Amino acid sequence: MSVQSLQRRLIALGFPLPKFGPDGDFGGETQTAVGKALDELEGLRGPKVPEAAKPAPAAPVASGATIPADWMPMAKMERIICHWTAGAHKASEFDRGHYHILIEADGKLIRGIPSIKLNEAPAKNGYAAHTLNCNSGSIGVSLCCMGGSSEIPFNPGKYPMTEKQWTALTSVVAELCRRYGILVTAKTVLSHAEVQNNLGIAQRGKWDFTRLAFEPSIKGAKACGDKLRSEVKAKL
Repeated sequence: MSVQSLQRRLIALGFPLPKFGPDGDFGGETQTAVGKALDELEGLRGPKVPEAAKPAPAAPVASGATIPADWMPMAKMERIICHWTAGAHKASEFDRGHYHILIEADGKLIRGIPSIKLNEAPAKNGYAAHTLNCNSGSIGVSLCCMGGSSEIPFNPGKYPMTEKQWTALTSVVAELCRRYGILVTAKTVLSHAEVQNNLGIAQRGKWDFTRLAFEPSIKGAKACGDKLRSEVKAKL
């Protein structure tokens, strides 16, 4: 976990630091907050955790099930950005800290720690930091897969994206679109790999997803994104 990720988590737990937001500096403020957080875990002391920032339960939702209503609080959201974790087929605690909904290899849904409400523009402390400079108004959904993969030459690694994940993804996105009144366009429903071209926000070479391990004939961010949007529209 990076220092900035640690700082965002501490802020979400009620520690107001650093004064100007997560700065990546493991200085005195951050060290003190870590100590207090450890004490809190031991039941010695600690700030009250705001309800909106409390970690959400990690209990999975069976494959094919709808998103529980309490995962989708009332909020004004503008878009849905789809990712992969670049990790294993199961959601880790680190993964849960960066996305709102995660989908494991068998299609099961896992709730992320941040509430969707925290990403309502302007993003609040503890928001899901899933896309560089594009988190306000954005829901982050991620597939648990592609750890150790490479784009060129394409190698999906030990944890390839599964077709069950993809099917669950299109269902999840369709349901989120209905809940938040999001029309399906290339700027409102897109993958992380499309953000730079579609929204004009640089993303440091992210390629989730320009390839689909279960359907390797589809190549490129636009082709994958068009498939995503087409299948989401079919489910609306």
